[in-house]
Amino acid sequence: MANERRTTLALSPWRPMTLMDEMERQMDELFGMRALKRFPMLAKEWVPAIEMYDKGDRYVVKAELPGMKEDDVEVSVSDDILTVKGEKKSESEVKEEDYYFSERGYGSFLRSISLPFNVDAKKIEANFEDGVLEVNLPKMPEVKPEKITIHTAKKEKGGK
Repeated sequence: MANERRTTLALSPWRPMTLMDEMERQMDELFGMRALKRFPMLAKEWVPAIEMYDKGDRYVVKAELPGMKEDDVEVSVSDDILTVKGEKKSESEVKEEDYYFSERGYGSFLRSISLPFNVDAKKIEANFEDGVLEVNLPKMPEVKPEKITIHTAKKEKGGK
């Protein structure tokens, strides 16, 4: 036999998520989004963190608004949607060439949250303290079904 070259093919498992991750990485590099994912502060957007939880008789919404004042924030309710909007302003004028780096975000924001059906919109209260906005959303009193008594008509014996 002459020198035969043998090739061995190895089977590797198909991993679609690995392929998807690689494709996403290549797309990010192509469109320059990789840096924005690693360092979101480069996106120049600022969105406050919000949480909502149930306290039994009310729902509570908290928003972290560090460095903001009460006058910079507006809270409103319309059509069962709570809206928190405002603007975080830069504290001082600094020229871009004076910065080494800045990770602080500034700008306008708007957050909207769909409210549960049982919120009493007329009794909503908002408090602002130490950079945290707290909105209390009281629940409407529970409507209990009223039991209705059923009457039957009885026929009189020996009558008409």
